[in-house]
Amino acid sequence: MTQPPSNLGRDTSERVPRPVHSPAADEEGVLPNLISCDAEPITRLERIQSFGFLLAMSRSWVVDRVSANLEEMLGIKPATALGTTLDSFADSESLHEIRNRMTGLSATGGVERLYGVSLINGRAPFDIAIHYAGELCVLEGEPAGLDSRTDAASLVRKMVARLSTQTSLDAFHQDAARQVRLLTGFDRIMIYRFLPDGAGQVIAEVLKPGKESFLGLHYPASDIPAQARALYLRNSFRIIADVRSTTIPLQSRGGAPEEPLDLSLAITRAVSTVHIEYLRNMGVAASLSISIVVEGKLWGLIACHHDAAKLPTFVTRTAAELFGQMYSMTLESRLRLIADEQDRRGRDAVARLMKSIAANQALLTDSGWLEVALREMIQCDGAAIIKNGAVSICGATPSGVEIESIAKFMNAFSPSEVFISDNLASLRPPFPPVSGIAAGVLCIPISLAAADYLMLFRREQLQDISWAGAPGKVMAIGDDQRVSPRKSFAAFCESVRGRCRAFTEPDQKVAAEIRAGLIEIFLRGSHENAVEQSLVGGRQELLIAELNHRVRNVLALIRGLISQSQGEAGDSAKYVESLNGRVQALARAHDRVTRQNWGPGPLNAIFDDEIAAYVPTQRNRFIISGPRILLAPQAYSAVALIVHELVTNSSKYGALSDSGRVEVTLSVVPGEGLQFKWRELGGPVVSLPTRRGFGSVIIERVVPFDLQGTARVSYLAAGLEAEFFIPERHIASADDCDLGTLAAASAHTSREAQMDNQPLAGFDVLLLEDNLIVALEAEDLLRSLGAASIVAVSTIAAAVRVRESTSIDFAMLDINLGFENSLEFAASLRASKTPFLFASGYGEQRKTGDSMLIELTVSKPYDREALQSAIALTLARAAT
Repeated sequence: MTQPPSNLGRDTSERVPRPVHSPAADEEGVLPNLISCDAEPITRLERIQSFGFLLAMSRSWVVDRVSANLEEMLGIKPATALGTTLDSFADSESLHEIRNRMTGLSATGGVERLYGVSLINGRAPFDIAIHYAGELCVLEGEPAGLDSRTDAASLVRKMVARLSTQTSLDAFHQDAARQVRLLTGFDRIMIYRFLPDGAGQVIAEVLKPGKESFLGLHYPASDIPAQARALYLRNSFRIIADVRSTTIPLQSRGGAPEEPLDLSLAITRAVSTVHIEYLRNMGVAASLSISIVVEGKLWGLIACHHDAAKLPTFVTRTAAELFGQMYSMTLESRLRLIADEQDRRGRDAVARLMKSIAANQALLTDSGWLEVALREMIQCDGAAIIKNGAVSICGATPSGVEIESIAKFMNAFSPSEVFISDNLASLRPPFPPVSGIAAGVLCIPISLAAADYLMLFRREQLQDISWAGAPGKVMAIGDDQRVSPRKSFAAFCESVRGRCRAFTEPDQKVAAEIRAGLIEIFLRGSHENAVEQSLVGGRQELLIAELNHRVRNVLALIRGLISQSQGEAGDSAKYVESLNGRVQALARAHDRVTRQNWGPGPLNAIFDDEIAAYVPTQRNRFIISGPRILLAPQAYSAVALIVHELVTNSSKYGALSDSGRVEVTLSVVPGEGLQFKWRELGGPVVSLPTRRGFGSVIIERVVPFDLQGTARVSYLAAGLEAEFFIPERHIASADDCDLGTLAAASAHTSREAQMDNQPLAGFDVLLLEDNLIVALEAEDLLRSLGAASIVAVSTIAAAVRVRESTSIDFAMLDINLGFENSLEFAASLRASKTPFLFASGYGEQRKTGDSMLIELTVSKPYDREALQSAIALTLARAAT
């Protein structure tokens, strides 16, 4: 994966600061070079905090260094302890335990803790921590707390168990902050996440009532220098008990030591004076930090602040540190699961894309098709393809000439890797200049040959960043030439321009998958071209066999509907009505999936189609909520039949037949499938049916039988309720965009409800259709819509003769007629201002490039309401 090289120029994103408070409050003088901050010896200050003491001993237990407060803590003068062995003044039993722990540390490293140790006979017990610093053994102690016997592991186990119940990442972080506050008692707990550029943001917060919130604020990268981050990674826990307390110096044998003691793992380590001043400027008197480490990297911090000096007990701090480690591990697991799911969806989407391109490589030169196909994988505002020197662009992209210039740059800089930039305007030569319509690009090489690329562009996205203080005034040089931290943390809003929304790591992985897939297709294509001709005949036979198989399946399904519908109909009219409705529902579903090249279909479109077909005026009483769902083709027709039965039943006997309403709730259970609930309210009182018709069988048995899911129907007095579960393998995708309430489709819907039931009254109609059975059905429908006479013909020549010899008021034309089509004849009707519409059994038959037409097309098999609506709209257009 390639990022723009540093020699392409610096970032020139336009930053427009907008202070929330007066910017004058942030004025602190000139900006220093902050290298000195990263060079400060923060782990070798030779001082500790006053709440504990420190002893450093050689491998032979000779005391080499002590803290100056040793007499206050242990009753032993520092000079007396230096140069002696630990056993000369320590309790023998305690010393035995300490030596055992140190022996284990020799192999594993880290820190060992002991609680309530009677280190000196006759004195109060201490909580102790021991670790190695080079060749020296470091022992730190502090007076034992009252909870020294508390089981920290058990306490943390309960905390982590509660944390694991949180279903979202936001709730997960917020609950972690809440539990740390309950454990430690600090006034403010923040979950602070590091961003890719080194800055940080508060993503969760729990604080004492009355305190100002920092939630959402950003902090510049220089607030936590590089060496401090490295230390947070090495030592995951840090306590500063009192920022105003005087620190305690270390004393050593023979005066000044040759090398300062490394206190990286020391609990009592003193703090940099710059950091102490930073905390004071923030109004913080005590702080506690727990590192959040994910996959070996510093992901963020649990930052705790208190308004007064505060030192939680040793056991409490141990529990907090252990909780932080468990929180990090759980977070890492959750993030990995999310990444794995994103990768899976990305691979599946790429596989579908590659399948389409492999079947028709001409699609690779259609930027419009690619832009739409890629949206579910990588969001973009425009796409460009350059292949074999030809450029195709769609949407918000630079010009074709600029696309060619980018391709030339890619050939020289990165001909075989994916290239990304979220700020094209900042790039300098050799990257070519581009127009401002696009702010960022993801460029994918799509063949082994140079100069073939797929480029995805994104527009500028204005970013408003709320900083804790002006980010440009991070440090200042004091009168003593000492680097001092900033003093103001007033909220400061900055607008960043010139950038697009950054391409994420999942975006880059999908791009790499696309590149690998396309190269495989091209390599396979080169090999298969030589074999293709010999397989043409066999392939035709396979296609005919597959077509025969699908037609037989469709005919078998329709035959089953005919047979089962006949058994529930009381008379022929009801039989035809129920059968027609079910066939129409199947036709609409089939039309949806064939438009997508037999790909997934939108579930909400099934509801929309059925409501439009049977109760178009009841849309405001039909409510659907939940994510947008795409169903796999094999499930689409099955669900369409179920929804058809539910809608027709409700419109005849249920809530939609009266003044009630229908509520549909969709929810996805991750890793399991789709929960689909139908609930009718406010309609007639419902009672258990005395007989079960075919419609009930469809509702109750299709999902368990065809889709291996579950179905439950309840005949409650308040209204019918049905609940279905569809396994995950039938769900192609689901996003978080809520469908809300299905509103009226357009003003046309209202006109449709009020239009004349016989729009063709008194009209002489020409019907052009090459299938006799379909023509007979169309004649019946046209007569029911008022046609005075109908002349049905099957060829263009016959249609021309009718038109020349007879007065025609309206025409309905099948588009495809065997080896000819009706487009030229339609043009002659338009010239004579004879209104007409098209009929087609191919769904979305016409392309936008066809000259024909603005005229409407009705789909086969015909639906009376849809045909009536199309005729009325056609006649209305002709009248204007």
